[in-house]
Amino acid sequence: MTGVRCVLPAGARLGEGALWDVAEQALYWVDIKGRSVHRFDPITGDDRRWPVPEDVGSLALRAQGGLVLALRSGFHFFDPASGVLTLVAAPEPERRDNRFNDGKPDRQGRFWAGSMHDPEAEPTGALYRLDADRSWQRLLDGIVCSNALCWSPDGRTMYHADTPTRTVWAWDADPASGAVANRRVFVRVPEGDGVPDGATVDAEGFVWLAHWDGWRVTRYDPAGRVARVVRLPVQRPTCPAFGGPDLDVLYVTSATIGLTDTARARQPWAGGLLAAEPGVRGLPEVRFAG
Repeated sequence: MTGVRCVLPAGARLGEGALWDVAEQALYWVDIKGRSVHRFDPITGDDRRWPVPEDVGSLALRAQGGLVLALRSGFHFFDPASGVLTLVAAPEPERRDNRFNDGKPDRQGRFWAGSMHDPEAEPTGALYRLDADRSWQRLLDGIVCSNALCWSPDGRTMYHADTPTRTVWAWDADPASGAVANRRVFVRVPEGDGVPDGATVDAEGFVWLAHWDGWRVTRYDPAGRVARVVRLPVQRPTCPAFGGPDLDVLYVTSATIGLTDTARARQPWAGGLLAAEPGVRGLPEVRFAG
């Protein structure tokens, strides 16, 4: 494991959604409350920024080019070249205090994203699946803050968290239909270790989880046992993702939102993009099939 470094001192309010583009050899990420989509080139250090009109919770690459975004109002296609944003689906217009949060494609290219109660007080959030034909389904309701979406290498296990419960669940996933069933506890984050935020799965099937307010990313084996803890110099890490030419660099977004001036002064990398080489590799991100 090489030392953790800050590769982009972005100062993001709520950095999230880290996603490595194998073709471009670049990392896409979002600043939810900064209402912006970013593309970081680790070779040049350039971070291109596209403003968007709403809070943007997550994104994915599209097989047909461009991105799919989970904005506050729903799913949109985004063309970075032209800046054109196109609404695809608005699943919950009646839930005015909600916004979309964490999202990711499954191994078959269906885009999943969860919504959350933006004050994080009521269980008005839900988990949705956007299929290639642009139809959508609500798979789960009664969530406060949806997070930690990721899949096992074979696509047969889905991981998902409701942050305030401190719990990450595992589900049986049917790769053919996209159905999920048999929810069970995968990890309960102990008091004092923060709460679960974003997650990713490495090539060995281990889950890497960012701990909001926990100063760490933890690697769990498929049985939910702690395999490794990576301490970070930021209080609020948000989303891990593997990148680099060999997918052996672990990138982690982070946040400054809610930190006092004193806390920010003690962690100058807060809101930045961190990186380290953990000695394992990730998996290529699947593109949304639509």
